[in-house]
Amino acid sequence: MALDLTGKIAAITGAASGIGLATTEALIAAGATVVMVDRDAAALEALVTRFGGKAVAQRTDLLDAASCDAMIPEILAKVGHIDILHCNAGTYIGGDLVETDPATIDRMLNLNVNAVMKNVHAVIPHMSERGSGDILVTCSVAGHFPVPWEPVYSGSKWAITCFVQTMRRQLNKKGIRVGQVSPGPVVSALLADWPEENLRKAKENGSLIEPVEVADAILFMLTRPRNVTIRDMIVLPTNFDI
Repeated sequence: MALDLTGKIAAITGAASGIGLATTEALIAAGATVVMVDRDAAALEALVTRFGGKAVAQRTDLLDAASCDAMIPEILAKVGHIDILHCNAGTYIGGDLVETDPATIDRMLNLNVNAVMKNVHAVIPHMSERGSGDILVTCSVAGHFPVPWEPVYSGSKWAITCFVQTMRRQLNKKGIRVGQVSPGPVVSALLADWPEENLRKAKENGSLIEPVEVADAILFMLTRPRNVTIRDMIVLPTNFDI
């Protein structure tokens, strides 16, 4: 039997677009209230107005250490508790390693890995005290396969796969479920850095999925009975092959 999300409070990073926005919409439709975390204050304002009382804006820049550290305390000051933390914000680098630069590598690792670890670290005491919670991370199929045209991105997602699965083992006795969703290519702004030929082929042969299809998987994971943890759900376009 699926769990009811009515009355649950979720916090989603990168919530103003893509998978984060689609998941926000799915959770609100399922009865939850969503704290939408993003650095784009104007987009947050417009979306919170659109969703009415079911969404709360949290302007956070995860690449700013002070802003990142303040995120969980500021959310708790607004809504009192967090049932679900979805660490979704991320960025992408494609191409050969020599084609990028150290600053871009730092930005990717800080957002895709460091911010996730810090957000999870910050929410654990709160969820442990309550004896319940769900932590989900947006990973990628690139966290399971060494994709040759995206070594930095793939490396960051392999790190997240390891982190999620170690945290799942640390926290399951505290009533906290930890899992990840690992999509294949999703129609989003992140694909702007894909090699043009790869992107063209993917569009032509239907090897892309929509954010809502990832949100459907996340909703399934969150609504399983508490004795069930979906540790990783890989969601691929049917025609995708690597």
